[in-house]
Parts: sequence; structure tokens; C-alpha cells
Amino acid sequence: MVISSHGKTPGPHPVDIIVGKRVRGRRILMGLSQERLGDDLGVTFQQVQKYERGSNRISASRLYEISRVLEVPPSYFFEEIIESEGLDFAGVDADATDPMTKRETLELVRAYYKIIDPKIRQELCSLIRSLGQPDK
Repeated sequence: MVISSHGKTPGPHPVDIIVGKRVRGRRILMGLSQERLGDDLGVTFQQVQKYERGSNRISASRLYEISRVLEVPPSYFFEEIIESEGLDFAGVDADATDPMTKRETLELVRAYYKIIDPKIRQELCSLIRSLGQPDK
């Protein structure tokens, strides 16, 4: 947690928030409930909620376990931080406009990967590109 000059803890550390959001995004992408992830980790779904909000820090060993259940390397949870090395942590809420954190995006990606035929996937991508607004 970030400690203020008054010695109080106003909220979770920005890195804990980012890691928690990455855990949540990956869990949803894999179609796992908080309860199922908690069962796989040996914790309650409430604990998973706290991890995902960043209100409880995830230890290194727990992050390793989470990465195994979610089938990603532990570094996956830090990619967003690494990519934006100059991140101003006061503005962690930049996530609010990031389409990759929206449930709709995650559901779309999950549905896309359920399409077995690569040709159909390719055609779907072409269709989506044609319907989208051109980059400005």
C-alpha cells in the first residue's frame, strides 16, 4: 500500500492495482469464475476479489500459482507496467479508457478463440476491420 506523509494507508499501491486487473482480465478471458480460481488456489472467492482490486497484495509464491492456473508466465502480470516505463502512477485510472480492460472486449476475444476454423476467424477479422472507423 502507498503510505502517505501522515502514516495512513490511503489505498492500494498502483502496481498492486495493475497486477490485480491483469489477473481479473486473464481469469475472465479463460472463462473462470472468482470461485473457481479461488478453489484452484486454495483461497476464497473473496480473497480473489481482494487480489483483483489490489486491496490485498499478491505474494510472489501466490503470483506463481496464479500464473500456473491462468496459463501465463508470471511476467504477464507486469507487462503493462514494463510497456509504460514512464507511467505516472497518480494516473492509474487511465485503465478506464483502455478497451482491453472492458468485459465486452474479453467476451469478444473468448468467443473468437472458440471459432475452430482459422479461415472463418480470418474472415471475421476482415469483417470487423471493414466495419470499424478508420484510424485518425
